[in-house]
Amino acid sequence: MLNHKFLFFILILFTNCTSLIAQPLKPMPTGEILLNLKKLNVLGSVLYVAAHPDDENTIMLSWLAKERKVRTSYLSVTRGDGGQNLVGSELSDLLGLIRTQELLAARAIDGPEQYFTRANDFGFSKNTDETMQIWGKEAVLGDVVWRIRNLRPDVIVCRFPPDPRAGHGNHSASGVLAEEAFKISGDPTKYPEQLKYVKPWQAKRVVWNTFNFGTVAQTQKPAEKDWIQVDIGVYNPLLGKSYNEIAAESRSQHKSQGFGVPRGRGARPEYFVHKFGDKAEKDVFDGVDITWNRVKGGKEIETIINEAIKNFNADSPSTIVSNLVKAYKMVLNLEDEYWKNQKKKELENLIIACTGLYFEANPNEYSAASGEKINVTTILIKRSDLPITLNKIRLIGLSRDTTMKTELGNNELQRITFPVEIAKGQALTQPYWLAEKKMGKGMYRVDNQELIGLPEKAADLQAEFSFTIENQVFNFNTPIIFKYTDEIRGELYRSFEIRPEISVNISDKVYVFADNQAKDTEITLKSAKANVSGSVSLALPNGWKAEPASIDFNLANKYQEQKVIFKVTPSSKDSEGQIQVIAKTANGTFNRGILTVAYDHIPPQTLFPISEAKVVKLDIKFKGKNIGYIAGAGDEVPAALRQIGYAVTMLTEKEFNEDLSKFDAIVVGVRAYNTEERLKFYQKKLMEYVEKGGNMIVQYQVNNNLQKIDGGMGPFPFKVSRERVTVEDA
Repeated sequence: MLNHKFLFFILILFTNCTSLIAQPLKPMPTGEILLNLKKLNVLGSVLYVAAHPDDENTIMLSWLAKERKVRTSYLSVTRGDGGQNLVGSELSDLLGLIRTQELLAARAIDGPEQYFTRANDFGFSKNTDETMQIWGKEAVLGDVVWRIRNLRPDVIVCRFPPDPRAGHGNHSASGVLAEEAFKISGDPTKYPEQLKYVKPWQAKRVVWNTFNFGTVAQTQKPAEKDWIQVDIGVYNPLLGKSYNEIAAESRSQHKSQGFGVPRGRGARPEYFVHKFGDKAEKDVFDGVDITWNRVKGGKEIETIINEAIKNFNADSPSTIVSNLVKAYKMVLNLEDEYWKNQKKKELENLIIACTGLYFEANPNEYSAASGEKINVTTILIKRSDLPITLNKIRLIGLSRDTTMKTELGNNELQRITFPVEIAKGQALTQPYWLAEKKMGKGMYRVDNQELIGLPEKAADLQAEFSFTIENQVFNFNTPIIFKYTDEIRGELYRSFEIRPEISVNISDKVYVFADNQAKDTEITLKSAKANVSGSVSLALPNGWKAEPASIDFNLANKYQEQKVIFKVTPSSKDSEGQIQVIAKTANGTFNRGILTVAYDHIPPQTLFPISEAKVVKLDIKFKGKNIGYIAGAGDEVPAALRQIGYAVTMLTEKEFNEDLSKFDAIVVGVRAYNTEERLKFYQKKLMEYVEKGGNMIVQYQVNNNLQKIDGGMGPFPFKVSRERVTVEDA
């Protein structure tokens, strides 16, 4: 019997081919194999456009991908870097990294592909013009055009209108960008540098999936006259779920935003409002041939696929492999390159699933440095009686391959270990859009055109397995990924990382000097291989000094750490600048730290930022000294207050049972009234503190999940609204 867990692994591996890591996330029912067979006969594409992670209508995306069976993609203009984090302390770029992974987890459930632009989410924006100015309109518009030319959508769907009804400048800007990109993506004079990789493409139409901002039910008919209504809440018997239920599972992956939602059921009317292009009368794909008739030679392929659908046996999927291989050979001869490549991938997914093939490549370490020797073990098995020959295994990026011509037995596990050496100068493994400093405030720097918009860069190190199936050679690639077992969570996977041989982390992001006294600056050195030695020093602004000038280190073991301390003395004058940590070994100079973002709901993410910190010398006037602090979500403010010289006490139940008058001020952290359940019990004592003349500062709170407190949050009645006042440079 075919192992369904394996089937899911393979489909995720190949449909999400840009991912650094592939892992079995859930069982794969045979109903989804049949669904994908039927999807082979659909040649349509749709691009859904919005501004942030969580903006997408996950029910609509699931309905398009699994009910209409068209190639569906979600283009989130940003990675959600500008929001708050309810699961940890990461903000800004690191929060965008978390939300990228949450979106990939969501797409693994609801079915579409995920893409981005280089635009940085800088927080709440008041209007479209402000957003475009900060992003740089021409650059971000080019990124949207680039994605349209790559995906060749027949229909573009906007989540937001290009006007104040969108409720947020980033939202309305996404509508403007989608509409303008629709108009120019077919023009070869626009962004001609892209035409080295893609051809101009003109979609049939662009529509708005209407959104009643701020309401729970989005069932009101739009005010516009030209609209089409669809029911996206239908039940799919092959999946055993409605698209409401699938979407709830998908949306609940946005854990950093606290977006867990219940599973809905029942009819769900939604509306498409016509914006530009050919107007649709009854169906959003009116006038678009989404059958095999749209490509020359497609009718014969459709006949073979229909035969495979008719003959599909859930107890023995391998019986249709001959049909799939026959269709595959015909697809290879198609003149239309776009649909040839798309259907080739879909057929490969199904051939792997129906043959019962499983394969992976696992290193014996989760990371290595250039020049280091490791072992990579390949594992493969075939779970069917279908004759399959393993021709060879090639390790891409590691210069190893072996030819074998082995007939695979049914359910016989093959395990082959390769000793390899990581090439000198091998690129570091980290999120590609965070590898360099930003292009100003609004855009990430990505110099490689082909990477722009991908959720992740494909793994540099891969294993290629060559098989012969039904007299046809297939070469299937999989990233080299580390596999391990957690005693609680079971078998897990994480990306295999190439690290610098020595990383240097500086303990704080900012050092503030209120006088001329030296401060300790702690550096943590971490080795990525055994026997790393050298010296570490600080590069300082003019007029600043460090003692000692350099410190020697010798790390005998892999992953060993060593802490060193420099005493930094500021300039005698008020000034500010950057300090950078520099380590030197026999193999070169290293100036990057190491940072791993790890949560149970996403794969570990490691990056290597430049190890630097801001130093500031200024005259600070203190009023008061002691601060009581109530922690909020991912709160780093206490550390900042201590940096400038305040004594900060974190308030717990113990402190609330004591006299609060000893504090010159009490500060409530960001979203503390949303996340700290016991705060409502402390509120009475806090108000007594204020009534007696105490200073209390409450930072940013939001009105969703806000605690119900008798008398409210303050000494006088007020409500927290959705209105916001924002100055991005504050």
